[in-house]
Amino acid sequence: MDRHKHAKRNRFLITTAVLAVASVCGFLYYSSLNAGLTAEAGKPPEPVKTVVKSDITLSSAGDCTIGYDTNFGYANSFPYILNKNNNDYSYFFKNTSDIFKNDDISTVNLETTFTNATIKAQKAYAFKAPPEQAAILKSGGIDAVNIANNHTYDYLKQGYEDTKAALEMQNIGYFGDGPSLVKEIKGMKFGFLGYTVFVNSKSFENRLKEDITYLKNQGCIVIVNFHWGIERVYTPDVTQKKLAYFAIDNGADMIIGHHPHVVQSIEKYKNKIICYSLGNFCFGGNKNPTDKDAFIAQAVFKTEDYKLKSIGFRVIPVSVSSVDYVNDYCPTPMTGIKKDAFLVKLNNLSPDAGFAISDQYHYIDQ
Repeated sequence: MDRHKHAKRNRFLITTAVLAVASVCGFLYYSSLNAGLTAEAGKPPEPVKTVVKSDITLSSAGDCTIGYDTNFGYANSFPYILNKNNNDYSYFFKNTSDIFKNDDISTVNLETTFTNATIKAQKAYAFKAPPEQAAILKSGGIDAVNIANNHTYDYLKQGYEDTKAALEMQNIGYFGDGPSLVKEIKGMKFGFLGYTVFVNSKSFENRLKEDITYLKNQGCIVIVNFHWGIERVYTPDVTQKKLAYFAIDNGADMIIGHHPHVVQSIEKYKNKIICYSLGNFCFGGNKNPTDKDAFIAQAVFKTEDYKLKSIGFRVIPVSVSSVDYVNDYCPTPMTGIKKDAFLVKLNNLSPDAGFAISDQYHYIDQ
């Protein structure tokens, strides 16, 4: 009987001890858990990582000759049409300014000089306009111009310096055959280069590579303008193709071409776009060109965390004149059957585009 009571008492003591230990452990566990929760509650919340996304739209148009050659005669010339429209600088871009003012940056090839100089180069055509008429570009929404072309020195060194000064007065950027232009847009840097090149050489390739590398090292998306090719020829020549490929191989992100005065093909090479010739635009160099077809090249550069992710590309077909029978120097977007016919023409010229060229964006991953 005593043995039975003793065993029962031992079991009671053991059970009590186990419960006590369990209670202490539980207390300690929940105390530490509560302390941890309290500490966590006191910490600032972990920052939520957000991806910075931007869409940056570039518009590029072709040859702009603001002014004329004084040997052309006044009737139906650029200054004649300006005078006819009460010297309203906004007249020339009235049908396209909304396009340029609603993008992030717009560029054209400036194929003229803004100068009052009278001594000109001995050549077939030499173009100029008074310096104050650089405001025509500003009123049209143009932000920067390529000055690398065969008319840059039409009025020699004086004309060149006057042109740069006139552009600076209007806060219009310029680039080409020396100066480059870097613009920061939505946190991204864009670098613009321009060259007049009709004959390639190893020395030119070295210079081109060096210029592109310099801009890439600054973190730029690089746009290269080439003034090249053969006038009134609808297909790019061997030099154009070789230089376009070379530029892209060395870091260029888009190629814009001009000089032929007609449109040439669009090509996709290593997921970059080459526009061999945009044609004319606001072109005072011809009172009535037989081919008035042209286009505005638009690209949307999509970025994430300040890195280029894709490029959207489209064309906006335009006629260099708002009427068919003469050049009124007022570029006008095409519509309807005329637009459709132009897109068929451009696609037929562009067997290496790799996509259907249209006025709707086609996106290419980078």
